[in-house]
Amino acid sequence: MTTCELWNFELANSEMMQELPVLTPSVAEKPKKPSWLRVKLPIGESYKHVRGLVDTHKLHTICESGNCPNMGECWGEGTATFMILGNVCTRSCGFCAVATGKPDPVDWDEPQRVAEAIHLMKVKHAVITSVDRDEIKDGGSIIWYNTIKAVKALNPDTTLETLIPDFKGDIENIQRIIDAAPEVVSHNMETVERLTRQVRIQAKYRRSLEVLKVLKDGGMRTKSGIMLGLGETKEEVIQAMEDLRGSNLDVLTLGQYLQPTRKHLPVHRFVHPDEFAELREIGYNLGFDYVESGPLVRSSYHSEKHVIAGYGRNKWMQEKEMIIQ
Repeated sequence: MTTCELWNFELANSEMMQELPVLTPSVAEKPKKPSWLRVKLPIGESYKHVRGLVDTHKLHTICESGNCPNMGECWGEGTATFMILGNVCTRSCGFCAVATGKPDPVDWDEPQRVAEAIHLMKVKHAVITSVDRDEIKDGGSIIWYNTIKAVKALNPDTTLETLIPDFKGDIENIQRIIDAAPEVVSHNMETVERLTRQVRIQAKYRRSLEVLKVLKDGGMRTKSGIMLGLGETKEEVIQAMEDLRGSNLDVLTLGQYLQPTRKHLPVHRFVHPDEFAELREIGYNLGFDYVESGPLVRSSYHSEKHVIAGYGRNKWMQEKEMIIQ
């Protein structure tokens, strides 16, 4: 997927993406959240319908576990990002609201429940993600394979995006995802290389790049995401974008990091929508097929559009032509 604020910032006459010192939650000052980060409350019949399905089928969603700001909008449209392999992660990333600890045993009936829920929701596009299960030899990849196959069997007309962990770079486990053949495979970088050890404690920047390359070499349409506002510089963001293009990544998402609790990493600053627009332009110029860039963008936001090759780039080209005219 994916999701997870900061001081009273003065940006006049300074670069918008300057490098900021690393702050701890105990010393960070929390300013007023800017107007462009306001979200709608989850209401409506469609939201209630999805809520009921999630509860009835005992499903986990990253929408809830990750405190996603778009849950009201997405669930209101009848879509949700399902989280398999439980809701307890073996890793302790500094940005993520998902609980860390010892997970429950693998539930081998989960793939069929997820497939049935997607069928009942009658969605044309579904997103599935998972916690990290480093305590299992296969990293959870067998459940991943079974889930993708179950969803496809019961929902042959549904396109599928899978937001996977790095499986510690194990090729056999990654190959299971390739063999299951979802339409899009996503693995998030989350941040720039310098901040990776702090933000993704048990992950490795270069290993994630290699995972994406293996997926692409295996014929997958690949996707990744980066959070902004953690103290990165503009140059570091662009370098990360270039690194991802070096792995032939297709789809890139850029969004604002929001601190889920006081125990998590603080936000260094709120990135203005104009900066996101600038990075979107840079991304397309680098060659990405689709760039989703904005304060409230999360991994699965508008993901149904990310399946279509050329859609984002064609739309961007049309926008440029309109500006020239």
